Amino acid sequence: MALDNRLGCFCPHGDIHIEGKPGGPLSGLTFAAKDLFDIEGHVTGAGNPDWLATHAPATATASSVRKLLDAGASLYGKTITDELAYSLAGVNMHYGTPVNPAGPDRLPGGSSSGSASAVAGGLVDTALGTDTGGSIRVPANNCGLYGIRTTHGRVAKDGLVPLADSFDTVGWFTRDARTMARIGEVLLGPRESFPDGRLVIATDCFDLVSADVRAALKPLVDRLIAAVGPRHYATLNPDGFDVWFAAFRQIQGHEAWQAHGEWIAKTKPKMAPEIAERFNLGRQVTAEQVAEAGKVREKARQRLAAMLQPGDVLCLPASSGPAPLKSMSGAAEGAYRAAMLKLTCTGGLTGMPQMTLPLAKLDGCPLGISIAGLPGSDWMLLDLAEKLEAAA
Repeated sequence: MALDNRLGCFCPHGDIHIEGKPGGPLSGLTFAAKDLFDIEGHVTGAGNPDWLATHAPATATASSVRKLLDAGASLYGKTITDELAYSLAGVNMHYGTPVNPAGPDRLPGGSSSGSASAVAGGLVDTALGTDTGGSIRVPANNCGLYGIRTTHGRVAKDGLVPLADSFDTVGWFTRDARTMARIGEVLLGPRESFPDGRLVIATDCFDLVSADVRAALKPLVDRLIAAVGPRHYATLNPDGFDVWFAAFRQIQGHEAWQAHGEWIAKTKPKMAPEIAERFNLGRQVTAEQVAEAGKVREKARQRLAAMLQPGDVLCLPASSGPAPLKSMSGAAEGAYRAAMLKLTCTGGLTGMPQMTLPLAKLDGCPLGISIAGLPGSDWMLLDLAEKLEAAA
């Protein structure tokens, strides 16, 4: 059965179809997997043809993929990722840019670009992605999807090509909150209860976005206030987001080079210049810089723990704005990436779960708001998303 690839979201070596086990809780659902997840007997491409050419077929299927198959969902293809997951744009110079069905002239966001495109275009019901610095949250915002970055370590990462292990997480996209929860019942386990808490609005995060973005998100903040109840306004980052972003970038770069530097030095792969430069910068990060960045990360985790109580929902923008146009310049893409990472680096530094809700629009384009919580509160977010959807 040939894949429907009219959106350019499936990688050319990813024409894989595996039926799920009959009778499971996800029977009838279809899914795709980002081309970082191993499928037994197939080579994982990681968004780069030289990686594809220098690695053997996987000897086992990633457990997250296997769990969905065992629950009855059927796998329909491997989706394009930005090279080695090291970008937020959704552009791959080797395989192309997957179409953003919510705005074909706009970027889908990365690095889980193909997974978001496939779900937004209705080609599959859900798709697995990964999130290190925003690679699920940003495409979900750009393509008008629900998307979750799970608590770091909550979903097993075996059979997954890494980028920065201490930040990497597994997550998924859907078009509706109910399907999000159905996938959660398989990948997270049974639903969990949480005490009633407050909606904690991160005012400094909203200060990072423009006035028109804040205005577009206000009705959604009001809906969250109505759904959660008590509200509290707080500063998430008293040190300033430049400090957190710098620490995130140093740790990420160092871990990325530790994971792939030997292969890069040996293979000398053809990479997009901006991807190659990020690896080169990671190569130059010193042990002393990593140690100092680690102190910033620990302070960020302490801040989150002091700011939130069990049951509290943190509210912040999912993105700095709607999906940018494909025609943006390279310099503009760099500025976009830096602005985005100031918002999204918090998830990686703190290890918290964070979910994009696709419930706003700006200039006719999707615009998401983000809800987050203390590590381990993944189910609290999924339940709140269902509650909002039912109320609407």
